[in-house]
Amino acid sequence: MTGPLAGLHALVTGAGRGIGAAIVRSLASAGADVTLLGRSRADLEVVAAELGAVRRGCQVADVSDGGSVRAAVSAARAAIGPITVLVNNAGQALSGPFGNTSDALWQSMLSVNLTGTFLCMRECLPDMLKAGFGRIVNVASTAGLIGYPYVSAYCASKHGVIGLTRAVALETARRNVTVNAVCPGYTDTDLVRTAVANISAKTGRGDEEALAELISHNPQGRLVTPEEVADTVRWLCLRSTGSVTGQSIAVAGGEVM
Repeated sequence: MTGPLAGLHALVTGAGRGIGAAIVRSLASAGADVTLLGRSRADLEVVAAELGAVRRGCQVADVSDGGSVRAAVSAARAAIGPITVLVNNAGQALSGPFGNTSDALWQSMLSVNLTGTFLCMRECLPDMLKAGFGRIVNVASTAGLIGYPYVSAYCASKHGVIGLTRAVALETARRNVTVNAVCPGYTDTDLVRTAVANISAKTGRGDEEALAELISHNPQGRLVTPEEVADTVRWLCLRSTGSVTGQSIAVAGGEVM
């Protein structure tokens, strides 16, 4: 393959749909070899089949489990080679008033969104340090930059991702490894469709009214597209963006400035 990312092996978590699938397509189109990681092999293989002649592989793993991550990264490395690009996209969002936030909900948000990011970074970073090159992009959220009501656990987990991003960026600043976060606003994905359904069920509003409430956060008056997020991720993975590290870039139509 040719392209600005040729010769790089990118591992993308949560790669079977939505933003993750868009990131896989974007990185592959720029010449990267890709490993798609997620919980559903069937979903991963559907996306992988779209990539044509690109070297790619699929690994099933639970990012919140250290052993599962270790095994998947080891298998990806054996199949395609050392990992030089990591995109931590896997995540979940559950809502509810703070007073009704159970221990299980709290732990679920931290385990997938924050611990999953930590585990994948810890497994992949040694390859990058050995190669003298690496790009890590953590897909956080505008909820990591500001607060939103009824998603306190989600906000806490994404704020944690941004703090982790900044800390590791400083540790690797002299090693030609960059660590950045991309923070989408409300994006046209299954997560938003689920949020709309939850708002409708809890408030009695119609789906259109519930969607309009979410869109109202974006000054552009629309949902962000997965491709817009993916192209921002791709830019951060370029060899030419070596001076950009420790940043949290909002892709949110001006919601966060």
